[in-house]
Amino acid sequence: MPPLDNPKEYQNIFHWAETQKDGSIPSFRTRKNDPYEYQAGFDNIFESEAVPGTIPQGQNSPRNVRFGLYAEQMTATAFVAPRHLNKKAWLYRARPAVAHQGFTDLPDNKDTESCFLPLNPRVHVSPTQLAWLPFDIPSDGEVDFVGGLKTIAGSGDPTLREGLAVHSFLCNKSMAKRATVNSDGDYLIVAQEGNLDIQTEFGMLYVQPGEICVIQRGQRFKVNVEGPTRGYILEVWGSNFQLPELGPLGANGLANARDFLHPVAKYEIEKAPWEIIYKLGGKFFKSTQNHSPFDVVAWHGNYVPYKYDLTKFVNVGSISVDHIDPSIFCVLTAPSRDPAAPLADFLIFSPRWDVASHTYRPPYYHRNAASELMGLIYGEYAGRSDSFQPGGVSFECGFVPHGVAYEEFKAASAAPPPETRISQGAVAFMMESSRPFTITDWAWNSEKLHEHEPKMWDDLVDNFSTFGAEVEKLLSEKAGR
Repeated sequence: MPPLDNPKEYQNIFHWAETQKDGSIPSFRTRKNDPYEYQAGFDNIFESEAVPGTIPQGQNSPRNVRFGLYAEQMTATAFVAPRHLNKKAWLYRARPAVAHQGFTDLPDNKDTESCFLPLNPRVHVSPTQLAWLPFDIPSDGEVDFVGGLKTIAGSGDPTLREGLAVHSFLCNKSMAKRATVNSDGDYLIVAQEGNLDIQTEFGMLYVQPGEICVIQRGQRFKVNVEGPTRGYILEVWGSNFQLPELGPLGANGLANARDFLHPVAKYEIEKAPWEIIYKLGGKFFKSTQNHSPFDVVAWHGNYVPYKYDLTKFVNVGSISVDHIDPSIFCVLTAPSRDPAAPLADFLIFSPRWDVASHTYRPPYYHRNAASELMGLIYGEYAGRSDSFQPGGVSFECGFVPHGVAYEEFKAASAAPPPETRISQGAVAFMMESSRPFTITDWAWNSEKLHEHEPKMWDDLVDNFSTFGAEVEKLLSEKAGR
């Protein structure tokens, strides 16, 4: 769904939740075709009951939970982690997660990767700017979300508890009686083509192109699709996503906490064979059980999956001169052990005004320490080649120089540009890290891979030499002082 410029268009797509039977008015806004209810906020202590009166009062694990349910705690941090970092949730369910029939190894998926250390012969280091055309969604046979995972790049290893991976998912089938859980880290899922109807232990999330969701480590979920579906995943190990600090911006702006939506409890009681696909150490394992893993009647805690609509991002920028650094486009960040360098940032580039005076408007020529992997959700994005299409990928490692061709430089330098609206009808994103990426075999050998053509910069002429006489005069005057 393209970003909107007219407030009336927002009214057509978003709606305020209707007043509830108890007279309360939930403080959230959703897209009109989203069938589910949510709770708004970020890093809150939430609670939800599908059956009123289920959650114990005054304690978490009474001798008898109401309705004969089992109390199960999901602890995501060390027990003694500081309060502001401590992550946990209490789930009240028909059967605890321990009720399963053991684990079996699954064959290695050659299209996924977890070890990105250069000693791994299945990953590649490249200083070249790389790009991929949109990856094909399967048309032969049925492929679900887990079967359609393909790893593009990453850094580190999940067993080291610090690192990240970037995946694509390409599927055409819903997960039937099949759920998955990532025991390595958190998934930030970007819907690009097709809607994702995600069932989690905490409730339902409906994620459409232009929205993202975060499913955290250890949380079981199932992805239903409505047809050919494609998207991206940023996976982080040893860290959780959080809102970036706003600093001098103050209390508001960028991704506002109230626009993040969390599910409400919805349980499924079903006696039928189920498969749970576990990812651990980058390998996949299967566990079977004879009941639904989504039998949670109520829950409370701050370790909950969530989603966010990227069209609600509040852009900021210069209203005088020059560009502000691209950190102003950060939606979520995952800190690393280095306080000055994040493990991963998720940034977006959406419609906004460019009004800086006396300023070279295109992205300035740049070399920076971060690895940058970009994708396009919809629309057209200036600043990349014509081959940068929705569903595609563009990558450059740290300190590789980048910038526009001479024709654009010359045009932008020749005349003062008017105030202009940029990225109209488009949303692009960047997955950025302080760590160097290596590229997987699957991406390296893909027929969709192409390199940025260096000839686009051949016409960057030496303008400085045309001012030789003027420069000599100035140097002579300086020497004569």
